[in-house]
Amino acid sequence: MERRIRRESLIHLVLEYNTVLIFLAMLVLAASLSDVFFSRNNIFNLLRQVAGLAGMGLGMLLVILTAGIDLSVGSVAALASVMVAYLLGVTGLGFALVLTVAIGSLCGAVSGYLVAARNMAPFVATLAMMTIARGFAFIVSKGSPIIIADPRLNSFGSAYWLGVPTPVFVMVVIFGLVAFLLRFTVFGRIVTAIGSNEAAVRLAGIRTGWYKFAVYCISGAFCAIAGIISTSRTGVGSPIVGTGAELDAIAAVVIGGASLAGGKGTAFQTLLGVLILGIIGNIMNLMNIPGYPQQVVKGLIIICAVLLQGWRRNSEA
Repeated sequence: MERRIRRESLIHLVLEYNTVLIFLAMLVLAASLSDVFFSRNNIFNLLRQVAGLAGMGLGMLLVILTAGIDLSVGSVAALASVMVAYLLGVTGLGFALVLTVAIGSLCGAVSGYLVAARNMAPFVATLAMMTIARGFAFIVSKGSPIIIADPRLNSFGSAYWLGVPTPVFVMVVIFGLVAFLLRFTVFGRIVTAIGSNEAAVRLAGIRTGWYKFAVYCISGAFCAIAGIISTSRTGVGSPIVGTGAELDAIAAVVIGGASLAGGKGTAFQTLLGVLILGIIGNIMNLMNIPGYPQQVVKGLIIICAVLLQGWRRNSEA
């Protein structure tokens, strides 16, 4: 009997911290496959590469917690990339950055309005916004990359502050904001409760529509920041930025243990999910493996993560 209890406790522990265990396993695997993985330059390069995805993933987490989905994240990032490059040729850096983030938030606001006020399915609303935002990105750029006119933004993507790449600080700020919202604010608790049982939240007299609207606005703003980071790293605003990023963002949230049915997920585990995806890409690049096998590995990890979630729910039941 005692042995059985210990075994069940161990299984419960593994299921509870499956994201952490997958992350640690990926680190061990990466270290065993490449001698340079833990080098300073490679770690900083990895963190710089995932900074934008972290913003999109954490915004996606807020949406998924309400049992929604945002398929427009990659397209909104592309629109932001193009807009910030275009606006830099017209206005100053500060105004260009603020207006670009506002445009991203506006895209999220349109999706949020359709979902919250018009009861449109999140999949349909954000699929429409995905097409619209990408279309505007091509219209503004005329299908060609726009060279950044201000070297200050260009230097941001490659600069270091206190010995750490500057985009990493943006990632940390976004992570801290989302973690604080979910753990210490009424807003975060209501967002999570909406995904768990929206009817009960509504019966408590809370206007759930406003919270749904808000999370899409926040997601749009984070996507715009991701687009700005991409532009600062490459030196151009491109309409093809973020192609397929919505799938990576959803994958990061799912690998992080969040439920697509809503009501479950944390900022910390989502960030681990982003890092896991980054490690997969990084180690395969170090081994000169083409990008296509990376997609296969990502898909297998998603399947494993979802299966672990199912086993955890069954064990809790």
